[in-house]
Parts: sequence; structure tokens; C-alpha cells
Amino acid sequence: EERDAAFALLREQDDPVFFKELRFPLLKSGEGYYALTRHADVVEASRTPEVFSNEPCANTIVDMPGYMARYFGSMINMDDPRHARLRRIVSRSFTPRKLAELDAYISDTAREIVERVEEDGCRDFVTQVAARLPVRVICRLMGIAEDRHEEILAQTNVILAGYDPEYLGGPVDLSLLSTARMLGRWYVAGRRLHRLASDLGRRRRKAPTGDLTSLLVHANIDGERLTSQELGSFFILLVVAGAETTRTAIAHGLKLLTDHPDQRKLLLSDFDRYIPGAVEEIIRYSSPVIQFRRTVTRDHVMNGHRFRKGDKVLLFYPSANRDAEVFENPDRFDITRTPNPHVGFGGHGPHYCLGTNLAKQEIKVMLRELLRRYPDIRSVGEPDRLWSNFVNGVKHLSFEIS
Repeated sequence: EERDAAFALLREQDDPVFFKELRFPLLKSGEGYYALTRHADVVEASRTPEVFSNEPCANTIVDMPGYMARYFGSMINMDDPRHARLRRIVSRSFTPRKLAELDAYISDTAREIVERVEEDGCRDFVTQVAARLPVRVICRLMGIAEDRHEEILAQTNVILAGYDPEYLGGPVDLSLLSTARMLGRWYVAGRRLHRLASDLGRRRRKAPTGDLTSLLVHANIDGERLTSQELGSFFILLVVAGAETTRTAIAHGLKLLTDHPDQRKLLLSDFDRYIPGAVEEIIRYSSPVIQFRRTVTRDHVMNGHRFRKGDKVLLFYPSANRDAEVFENPDRFDITRTPNPHVGFGGHGPHYCLGTNLAKQEIKVMLRELLRRYPDIRSVGEPDRLWSNFVNGVKHLSFEIS
């Protein structure tokens, strides 16, 4: 693939390569950013938050406008102590015991989704299968009614649209009108999801029901609890990061098992034995999140390169996950790969993905149900990919069963 070849070339350079930023109207662009493409650099930057900061923004290359930060200014864009406070509150709801309570629901929901395929016919694997389970699990966690699922999925598509015209109402270029339309779509989608979560939080404060929303608004960790503003921003992070990346991994999983029939055969020979490694390898090979940004807080030397205070760096996870210094035959899809120290959920450190175990469970259960009912299920043709530099998304994927 062209991108993988470009990353391989970047990894061969002595120093991180500097790229100039595109300059969009209405957005505050900087001079550019350094691309961290080696596994060692991505891991070290992730584990050194006092130097490589998530503030003021980690999920966009340009600084986020203030009116957008109201909705997207979640803990992913914070450093300690603010980040630690929010994570301390939220993490109590993602313990193994709490997640185990979801096991039956995940299995039942995956089975229901898979059974519907035969009734509805094979149209689009992403919309029929991959996108369904994650959003339903997140909504179940939060206590959101089923009649809101489609709305949440639609707004999530817009927020993570990147520059994709399918979700942004037209092609994106560097013109004022195009940029205004793009920002407007993002803003409206963020506001709707934020309002939904905030309204639900207010109701749960008055009448808790035991769902995640109730736990978050009533959590009292050393006198701390989430405000309505924080709850809304956290929900956007949860539904966007949790639902989108998991559905991306499931879609890539079908494509990879189609393109590598030997690995599918091995997985089917003993599913319980090989599925843990298969999930890890799908995440490594597909790398659902392409990059996150960090901003350098002080002059610093890392692996021989001197960074200056204020420099932007982008941590490119697909490149780190193909680094031959760490992975033997990195371009080979191998479900028995061990060890597999991929950075598909981040390079560890304080911002390591909180929903890692939940995502792995959803991928495992969905693949189990699909292969149990349709052992010959396969993708057809090439996926319709999301036009994004942030998510390695799959919008549509044709498939067939036999």
C-alpha cells in the first residue's frame, strides 16, 4: 500500500521529517509538525507526557477553535492533573468486573446482528455488521434508549468524517465556504451528542438507574465528580473513540481473513486458542487510529533529535506497528505473532486507551458469531475507505456468505 511504503521511507531517515501544515481559512494553523514513525519514538513520546503534551489539542493537527473545544475538549486533550482527575473518576466504571457484566449483552447483540444478515441479504458489511455492535454496546453502557442509536451513529460519522465528502455534504478544499461547511457540520454533530449526554446526566442525577451515566454523575472520588459539561465531552470521546475504532477493526478483520485464507483456516481450527492473537494482529495490522498529536513543552533531545519548545509532533501508529526493528516480517499478517507489542491502543503512558479490553471483547465476540454461522463469509472487492488522516476508517465493504 502507498501509505505503508511512505512510512517505511520515513522510518529510514536519521531524524523525524518535518511537514508543513495545510492552511485552512478560519483555523489557526502552525508552521508544521514532525512525524514520529519509529516504534521507539512513539512509545517514548507517549510515556513522557511532561515533554510531549496533549494540550492544547491531541486529536487535530491545528488548534481547535474555542467554540469547538466546548464539545470536543475531553480528557484526551488534557494533561495531569486535569487528565488524572477525569480518568480517576471514569476508570472506576471500566474495571474488569464492570465490563464482565456486559458479556452476555455483547454476545446476544452480536448473535442478533449476525442472524439478521441472512434475512436482509449481503449489502454492506460496515453498516449491517461492523458499525452495529459498538454503538449498541456504548449506548447500553450509558443507558441511552435504542431509538437514539441511529442518530448517534450518524453524528459519529460526521465527527470522524475527516475530509470525506460523503459525510460533510460536499468536497472539502481550502476555500472559505468549504471550510465553513466542514466546521459547521462538526460543530452541529458535537453539540447534538453533547446535549444528549448532558440531558441524560441531569435526569440521572435526579433518578439514578445504575447505568454508566448514573455512576459518572454520582461518582464521588475524593470529593470529585463529573460536571454536565465534562459528561457531555466524555460521551463524545467514548462514542467516537470506542464505537468508530472498534467498527474499523471489525471491518478490517473480515478483509484480512479474506485476503489470508491460511490464517482464517488456522483460526477456525481452534477458535478459542487463536482468537486472542488474531484480535491483537488485526489491531496491529490495521491500526484503526492513524495518529495523535503532541506539543513539546520544553527543549528536549529524544533518540538523537533535538525538539524545541512549541514544536508539534504527530505519533503515527500504523508506521510504528510496521517497524522491522520491533516486528519480524512486519508486513505479514500472522495471528500467532508473539510477542506483539503493537501501539494500536496508544503507546502506553497516561493516555493509553481506557476501553482497550472492551474493544477486544467486542471484536472477539463478533468474529466468533460470524465465523460460527458463516464460516465462509468473505469480503468482496476493495473497501471504500474514509478520506481521513486521523482514522483508518472503512465506510463500506461488500461481502458474501455461502
